[in-house]
Amino acid sequence: MIVIDLHQSMKADPGKVQGLLLDHVNLSRFFGAKFLLKQAQDQGEIAGGKGAIRQVKIGPVQFLEQIIKADGQHICYEIIAPGPVTQHQGNIYLTPDGEHSQVNYVIRFKGPTWLPDFIIKTAIARDIKRALAKIARFCHEC
Repeated sequence: MIVIDLHQSMKADPGKVQGLLLDHVNLSRFFGAKFLLKQAQDQGEIAGGKGAIRQVKIGPVQFLEQIIKADGQHICYEIIAPGPVTQHQGNIYLTPDGEHSQVNYVIRFKGPTWLPDFIIKTAIARDIKRALAKIARFCHEC
């Protein structure tokens, strides 16, 4: 099992950061992928929250992710259709810290058997690290 665990401080409250991360159609401004909302959140859930399904397209590879849980301190999502990795689950923890939020982004998955784990781990970690830095800059400029 591959585990990626990244941290980032952002000058925004957790609700603002959560709103940015659940704004599926605009995630491309931060991540190196294209996103398309395929299904809205379940009735009674926060915008983009539990039940939302997004299509993720990275070059020629595309797959579906579903939001499993979203509350004021935690977003959980997983790949629900065949994708480049298996048993994928992402957890984003949002903790208030004065004028800032501490973001802890943890992903667990199994890589494809034909690719060494360290290569896919490095590539995914690099993309998420860049995305978190872009979100932090965006929050700082607001």
